Amino acid sequence: MAVALPFALSLVLLSLLPYHTHAQTYSNVTLGSSLTAEGNNSFWASPSGEFAFGFQQIRNEGFLLAIWFNKIPEKTVVWSANGNNLVQRGSRVELTTGGQFVLNDPEGKQLWNAVYASKVSYAAMLDTGNFVLASQDSIYLWESFDHPTDTILPTQMLDLGSQLVARFSEKNYSNGRFLLILQADGDLILYTTAFPTDSVNFDYWSTGTLGSGFQLIFDQSGYINLITRNGNKLSVLSSNTASTKDFYQRAILEYDGVFRHYVYPKSADSSREKWPMAWYPLSFIPENICMSITTSTGSGACGFNSYCELGDDQRPNCKCPPGYSFLDPNNTMSGCKQNFVTQNCEKASQEKDQFYLEDMINTDWPLADYEYFRPVTEDWCREACLGDCFCAVAIFRNGKCWKKKIPLSNGRIDPSVGGKALIKTRI
Repeated sequence: MAVALPFALSLVLLSLLPYHTHAQTYSNVTLGSSLTAEGNNSFWASPSGEFAFGFQQIRNEGFLLAIWFNKIPEKTVVWSANGNNLVQRGSRVELTTGGQFVLNDPEGKQLWNAVYASKVSYAAMLDTGNFVLASQDSIYLWESFDHPTDTILPTQMLDLGSQLVARFSEKNYSNGRFLLILQADGDLILYTTAFPTDSVNFDYWSTGTLGSGFQLIFDQSGYINLITRNGNKLSVLSSNTASTKDFYQRAILEYDGVFRHYVYPKSADSSREKWPMAWYPLSFIPENICMSITTSTGSGACGFNSYCELGDDQRPNCKCPPGYSFLDPNNTMSGCKQNFVTQNCEKASQEKDQFYLEDMINTDWPLADYEYFRPVTEDWCREACLGDCFCAVAIFRNGKCWKKKIPLSNGRIDPSVGGKALIKTRI
């Protein structure tokens, strides 16, 4: 991306990014070169070997055209071209003799291509994790850093209008339920999406920098800052305690809606005893995703009829209430279904004795209520729910009673909630 910058701002950005990505040493990928999806050994590596561009096999489901950390066992993906549409074995990505960069299926049908205006002379996988297509004069015509998926790396920037899209699950690279957008108005916002579309639904975190935010910069030192047009820092999203010299780093909007900054020791020497030889989170936004999302439409942090509990590792755990089970046991964010025959509305009073209410302390499903009573006793609240075929859950707190109906949304369990949920299930 070629942008003319004022001299003063150029100096500021140079201080934030002391090593310009164009100045790296790299091995060119020449015109006519190609890679074929046939295993996990089809890639172009950066000069240091720390990053690779090529095909990764995703279980038995197909191949992902991606960039990944190449020197760690996890081969962690940081960018992909076809997360929504894995390709078959035998598919090929090619830098054609005509200067086009295309991904074709085994029959030669084009599935993806990089779009740029001028003729490309070569490609290169850089040591920053940026894959570039360049002209004969080494001007970058296209680069993966300008088209992020869910991850940013040191030396990468997000400009106004840029976004990260969370994947659907840990191993499913299709678009998921959360977005991070640096809006054109300068505000950096986390949104839920109106899944399965990519349109925004509700925001659940923001820097509050309307009218002043300009760029999100992951600098060479490992700090993530939101800056103004003149280079002043508006918001520090992550303060680094590990150097990029000794640690691999990435920041990712994960499938659970949390933006996390991770580090990974490059060697056992840099690990010492403090750091495990694994991805370790330095920071995360928001602090408690379970309590951050309360939307009038959509399911919340977890799926419908489930609830979110923050674990000791600060990760959200999606669980089902008593009498319910996951729609998809392999995806705990899929929501829950009732495991019993529901109450017959024509015989609600007669069937009342066939149901009971199980207590869950400090639990609630905000915005799922259809009736509200006060002041009442807990016994009154229980009887009101048991005799009502629409009532799936009753919330009792401080002499107040809320009746909740299916589907339950925004479920959470947390000490700050207070009171108790009364879960109706069949005896």
